[in-house]
Amino acid sequence: MPRNDGPGRENPPHDGFEEDLGAVLRHTGEGFAGDRRELVEGGVRRGRRRLVRRRAAVTGGVLALAAVGVGGVYGGSLLGSAGPAATTSVAAPPKPTGTGPETRPPGEARIPVKDLAAVLRAHTPAGRWEIEDEGGEGQFVLGVYDDGAGKAAVSVSLSRSSGPGEAGEAMVTCPDEAHVPDAECTTETLPGVGRLLLFQGYEYPDKREKTKTWRATLLTEDGFLVDASEYNAPAQKGARVSRDTPPFTPAQLKALVTADAWKPLLAGLPALPQQPAPPSAPDEPSADALRATLRSLLPEGLEVKDEGGQDGYGYVVVDDGGGRSFVEINVQTGMRDVAGHLTSTGATTLPDGRLVGVVQEAAEKGGTGVVSWTVDTVTPEGFRVVVTALNSDGYRAPATRPEPALTVERLKTIALSPKWRKPVD
Repeated sequence: MPRNDGPGRENPPHDGFEEDLGAVLRHTGEGFAGDRRELVEGGVRRGRRRLVRRRAAVTGGVLALAAVGVGGVYGGSLLGSAGPAATTSVAAPPKPTGTGPETRPPGEARIPVKDLAAVLRAHTPAGRWEIEDEGGEGQFVLGVYDDGAGKAAVSVSLSRSSGPGEAGEAMVTCPDEAHVPDAECTTETLPGVGRLLLFQGYEYPDKREKTKTWRATLLTEDGFLVDASEYNAPAQKGARVSRDTPPFTPAQLKALVTADAWKPLLAGLPALPQQPAPPSAPDEPSADALRATLRSLLPEGLEVKDEGGQDGYGYVVVDDGGGRSFVEINVQTGMRDVAGHLTSTGATTLPDGRLVGVVQEAAEKGGTGVVSWTVDTVTPEGFRVVVTALNSDGYRAPATRPEPALTVERLKTIALSPKWRKPVD
């Protein structure tokens, strides 16, 4: 099906990392060490103008926040053939260089990287390490490991969480299978230690370049986070795969993040600075209310096979006997700024002033033959409801049927329902 530059194209519903990050940052990013206020607020502003899939994908939900929220590395090379290279980090600012004025932000740890590297080396199998900026200071260590089977990028990051509440638990919560297929993720509570997440998946969920990312994240009982990640390539992005799998097994990653040797270094992390209450999205329906309302608006004959989401966002996987179909919904307030775009791209104006745009296209993140049908509605005061249906049972999954289980007219009926003003309890 040809792609349309129709309503909603300025806010593509499935544009991966950036769309998810802005939404998840509001719930998670404010809980971690360092002065992240500007980052969080910027993410909220961008996220409010995008459709969101909360806790959705490995590069755009919980596991991406493991890099962003705790001061680890996202993107950029580690060590190339020419030696140390600049590392791009969304959360952690560049390390100070030379003898000029101190540029380290308030709250960032001053742990010697060589101490972090020593623990990393001592709790991994024998091999050759290249450690970036080993003479520097910070709260994470980056390296390239080679056991003779191929170079692999490895990082470990330490941070304080706001505690084992929502922010901390988000870091050790597996992403929804509907959004992250072909991945293995487990969580467990270790008595006297904390909550552990183990993840094995792909850096690119569509398996582009077959770059695998394996991760272990520990939320300790006293509110610290130890996050380790590894790849089957010498850099997280932009490097060719150098081996079939990352070098360390999940059991070895578990042993690494739970090592007692991290405790003295964690004790050196500064206390969290006092920050104002994080911004919140007004009047978003709860996850339970949103899903209940969506289910109440589905036509008869559809069986709900799976569901998920959180406040303001939800999804169901339905089957009418002809194959599974993924349906998601966003309910947002304060979205008057999208009205101009909807109008300019041919949206219909209803008598009550609501704008209704329709986009039917090939799914940007779908498998072969996957199509996406979206109805985007917004009221004059900025109340927005957007419904999308796929002819597959999840993003990046193959097509399960010729068309989505819901017609465009049915999607309009769902999006325009007055029930969204007061979702089902």
